Amino acid sequence: MNTGANTNFEEKYIALRKKENRLYTDEEVAQLPEIAVQHPHYKEWMVRKQSMKRLMLWIEKKNRSLKILEVGCGNGWVSNQLSQIANTEVTGLDINPTELQQAKRIFKNNARLKFIAGEINSPILAAEKFDVILFAASIQYFPSLKQILNNALQHLNETGEIHIIDTNFYKTEELAAAKKRSDNYFMGIGFPEMTKYYFHHSIEELQSYNYKVLYDPYALLNKLSKNRNPFPWICIKRN
Repeated sequence: MNTGANTNFEEKYIALRKKENRLYTDEEVAQLPEIAVQHPHYKEWMVRKQSMKRLMLWIEKKNRSLKILEVGCGNGWVSNQLSQIANTEVTGLDINPTELQQAKRIFKNNARLKFIAGEINSPILAAEKFDVILFAASIQYFPSLKQILNNALQHLNETGEIHIIDTNFYKTEELAAAKKRSDNYFMGIGFPEMTKYYFHHSIEELQSYNYKVLYDPYALLNKLSKNRNPFPWICIKRN
């Protein structure tokens, strides 16, 4: 792990989160994805609540003991939700000590949940295998989609699944425009340096993997829905 690079990212990331009103109190995190209607990100949280509900129903239907890893767990709210599913053992992984410490503090009494500081290729996970590996609103912070997915596959049980939710995927020809929009956003909010840490991935990059789009926001019925979730839900299995 490049400790210096991670520290630099963490400082900028936390400052950006504060600017965007995305740092939450312990009381708020404990209740997520439920949040006050007057909160500036209420609508966003209703989208994430929808994504979470769908994923939990999918996992519950497996009806067996499962080891789950969330990569980029942040303040731990998603990991906590997943640990509410019967017979699950959940690990939240992140390089961000500020939010990770908050997660450990808030959910310390949850016996089926633990949090680890590090990356997916950290020695602490060397011998670990999981039934579900989740990237929830986190895959965009990894520069190489291929590298992070290949690392995740090494920690996946033979019948396991990788799930990616709450993240945009683009067609290859859309990448340049999407990057420009993000660059303009970070410039406008006063954090131009964040462009070095935020990445855009194309759906075509998944073609070498055994993947399925479980929810497509561009499918006709979803496009017409008033509660349309803008993010695809992607599931990857071993070949």
